[in-house]
Amino acid sequence: MRSALRLLFLVLLTAFAPCLYAQTASSGTPIRVAVVGLVHGHVSSTLNGFAHNTNPNVQLVAIEEPDTALTKKYVDRFHLEAIPTYTDLETMLNKEKPDAILMYIRNSEHPKVAITAAKHHVSSIMEKPMAISVPEALAMRKAAQQYHVHILTNYDTSYFPSNNEAIALAQAGKLGTVHKMVFYAGHAGPVALNSPPEFMSWLTDAEQNGAGALYDFGCYGADLVTFLLRGQMPISVTAVAQTDNPKTYPKADDDATIIIRYPTFQAVLMPSWEWSFNSTRKDLELFGEEGQVKTIGTKDVSLQLKGEKTATQSPAPAVDPKRSNELDYLVAVLRNEVDDHWLPGSLDTNMVAVQIMDAARESVKTGKTVELKPLP
Repeated sequence: MRSALRLLFLVLLTAFAPCLYAQTASSGTPIRVAVVGLVHGHVSSTLNGFAHNTNPNVQLVAIEEPDTALTKKYVDRFHLEAIPTYTDLETMLNKEKPDAILMYIRNSEHPKVAITAAKHHVSSIMEKPMAISVPEALAMRKAAQQYHVHILTNYDTSYFPSNNEAIALAQAGKLGTVHKMVFYAGHAGPVALNSPPEFMSWLTDAEQNGAGALYDFGCYGADLVTFLLRGQMPISVTAVAQTDNPKTYPKADDDATIIIRYPTFQAVLMPSWEWSFNSTRKDLELFGEEGQVKTIGTKDVSLQLKGEKTATQSPAPAVDPKRSNELDYLVAVLRNEVDDHWLPGSLDTNMVAVQIMDAARESVKTGKTVELKPLP
């Protein structure tokens, strides 16, 4: 009897180990975070939020950036003079001991910084993609498991009511068996959008970004299809990429198409820096045997069921506040208030998304379809 109970206990312990050992934070005090890096264009909206104290659940305790002139630029712009600044990550982690870091660095730097933070038992959330190669992702996962921290990825598409509703309709069977997903993503390009020079310097360099438009916008679709299919591993990935404007983007592609094949499903991703207008598009379409749904911007969906002559457009329900933006999602994960398994920002989801994008880049390079298998 005792042996049987012991075996049951070990089975349950293994099953719930992530919940038992993951880093947690008290719900009574704000999550203490540090901004690491200022070279990613998305940092502006985050610093603006801290400047206006828009989220009482999060406290900014430090900014770390090696370029002191860049730090001064952002500190002055957002009037953050009271926040301690550092030029060295280890020094900041040792002195400030944050609960988590918010990473706004080059994609190629994600593994080193996330693993360094993990060794200090500090969780991290970074701008997409999590990593630009499978070996890097494996090293990050190993660090998360070894030091019992969370390593999360921020995609703004995770928080769109339209995306969440479209995927919820598909997962609930409202469209019948779904056979195809199409995702259009991109804009007229970082040059056309006058991206900051510190952002442009690495975003348009395939070595630091992972690729060009292929990675910059392809990863959104890789993440969403993995979220939609709850982590299902694709059979294969086929991709093409080219540079239509080599004078503008001499070190990266600016237009791509990715086809992700599953046993009875196909996802087509169209990342590009060559869309006609400067405004960003991130449009999701799902097609099933009983209906189809399309997102209209970030807040509306267009649904047409079998037998209906026209589609009906309506506002999507609001997203759960615990996962409606980057910071609230981070807080909810650290406080164990959400089941993070297969959410868009989770480590599990992004291990698959990284595989898809790594395979897409390999397919572009070789001109061949790349077959995939689950990671060990």
